[in-house]
Amino acid sequence: MQPPYNHSKRPQRTTQTMLTAIYDSNCAICQTTRILMQKLDWRLQIEFLDLHAHEVVQRRFPQLADRDLMGAMHVVDSNQTVYSGFAGIMQLLKAVPLGIPFWLIFSLPGLGRLGPAVYRWVANHRYEINRLLGIDLPDNCVDDICKLPE
Repeated sequence: MQPPYNHSKRPQRTTQTMLTAIYDSNCAICQTTRILMQKLDWRLQIEFLDLHAHEVVQRRFPQLADRDLMGAMHVVDSNQTVYSGFAGIMQLLKAVPLGIPFWLIFSLPGLGRLGPAVYRWVANHRYEINRLLGIDLPDNCVDDICKLPE
């Protein structure tokens, strides 16, 4: 019997990586999204960068402002097209085989308006949701350093 697959020992990504997702590592929902997508990303199409690694993010994506990154997950494709919020989630779903059915459902008429509204509400309340789940914010988020843009 083989041991379960250890995702922390995944092969290194190649220059073929299709998407880079920039997420908030201080957000439990964002972390869960990253973990789930990494498990579903059998083809190694998605790279995840923590938005709090400012130097790395700014070196690779100077067009992205820290203020914008704090407001929503951003996904950048190989053509440097930037998708934020719900549009970024849709790109991630489309990139993984088991995400395609969800991508199709969320592409149905009407959900194009509902999806972004739900995403925005969750993003705006993500630190409150962390607290409700009993997850403390890291020390670097005290004094509104991690405050979302208004």
